Amino acid sequence: MTSEASPDLIVDEGGPAAPAPAAAPSAGALVVVLVGTFITVLDFFIANVAVPAIRTDLQATAAQAQLIVVGYGVAFTAGLITGGRLGDMYGRRKMFFIGMTLFMLASAACAFAPTINALVVARIAQGASAALMVPQVLGIIGTVYTGAARDRAFNTYGLIIGLAGVFGQFIGGALISVDVAGLSWRTIFLINVPLCLVSLAFVKRTIPESRGTGGTRLDLTGALLVTGSLALVVFALLEGQERDWPVWVWGCLAGAAVLVTVTVRHLRRRAAANAGPLIEPALFRVRLFTVGLAATVVYFLAMGSFFFVLALYLQQGMGLSPLESGLVFLAVGAGYFGASLVSARFAGKLSARTVACGPLTLAVGYTAIGFTANGLGPDGSVLWLLPMLLVAGLGMGLTTGPLTNLVLGAAVPEHAGSASGLLNTAQEGGAAIGVAIAGSVFFPALAHAGRSADAYPDAFAITLVPLVALGLAAAALVLFAPGRAARG
Repeated sequence: MTSEASPDLIVDEGGPAAPAPAAAPSAGALVVVLVGTFITVLDFFIANVAVPAIRTDLQATAAQAQLIVVGYGVAFTAGLITGGRLGDMYGRRKMFFIGMTLFMLASAACAFAPTINALVVARIAQGASAALMVPQVLGIIGTVYTGAARDRAFNTYGLIIGLAGVFGQFIGGALISVDVAGLSWRTIFLINVPLCLVSLAFVKRTIPESRGTGGTRLDLTGALLVTGSLALVVFALLEGQERDWPVWVWGCLAGAAVLVTVTVRHLRRRAAANAGPLIEPALFRVRLFTVGLAATVVYFLAMGSFFFVLALYLQQGMGLSPLESGLVFLAVGAGYFGASLVSARFAGKLSARTVACGPLTLAVGYTAIGFTANGLGPDGSVLWLLPMLLVAGLGMGLTTGPLTNLVLGAAVPEHAGSASGLLNTAQEGGAAIGVAIAGSVFFPALAHAGRSADAYPDAFAITLVPLVALGLAAAALVLFAPGRAARG
């Protein structure tokens, strides 16, 4: 899930962006790019609430069910930086248009997928299309709008991100419950088609073309290495839980570590040759950026996976409908937006150590949810969970925006474009891998207890233990960072 970035950090790695047109920009450009942002973030989270229905309809295994979410997230993550480079080279409007077109076609393929394997393939294509579209949004906003208009545009961008991420479960639950034409879960993907068609009709009318200058080049080898590393980690985590962790699974994890090492050396060589590495190694010379980026990965491991297991617990363990499950998620949304408003108001006064209160609050919320769920059993009222979910939402709202600005504020200006892409990659990758980690705890715990409804509260509570640990680890990393003010 991408987050709001500071407007002054929108620069091109290869050189200055093309100048904005002299005429005053219309609101149409912002509406079009925000529709693209909304649907791509929404589609990561909206699938969580549909997983139980998809498993039943398409007879999916636990690993296949996770791939519905993880496959999208990994493809999205792996392509973000490369997508941004392509926009710099060939034009942001052009790449946004192509990305949205492909996203629309992939969404239709998801909606009409006849088998679980076809759905997983379509979801991966959907994620790759999102990776081509989303990196263009910040560059387009930074080019089209200036001054106060640009500030308002970025504030709106951040609001849309929160709406899509936090309320995705409610929107998905409502669509499934309405059950238009008996399509059930398929409507959560099909709704993207008319939204994309309308937006595509206005792309060329409202968005001027812009691109980076100065010979930006595509690091295809770096892109393949990053994709391979992510894919190996996710594959090993998913297959490990299905096959009781055979030796070859650990070999995959070791292979991923080797690929990371190879990736680092490749990036350093390209940087030394001034050949435009996919990720700029100089960024990691700044301690605040490095530690903050690590905290971001750990935090999103804990945050993204929580929505996945909560949806399974509420629907299959507590017997809630998709709509009822989505309504429960509104408690998280209320906490998120309340805390976001507070953190935005005091953004300029937040230090790195103050930001650590966010993941600490998240860990407290998860702990309370785990104890409460365990005490409720399968027959208790989920209303008892609402105050704890509100606390967890507060932790998310206190962390997401401030931590993002803390990391981007530490980036050297000439590498700010690479920093933004790397941060988005850390967020999306953390969320996707977090789902795989949570599933590797949740589904074995459920199987051990017999997969009955009575087993879900215990499995859910057990899964929250590593998520609490991740929240505490994120707080510790932020505390370890230098005490520099977080930028608003």
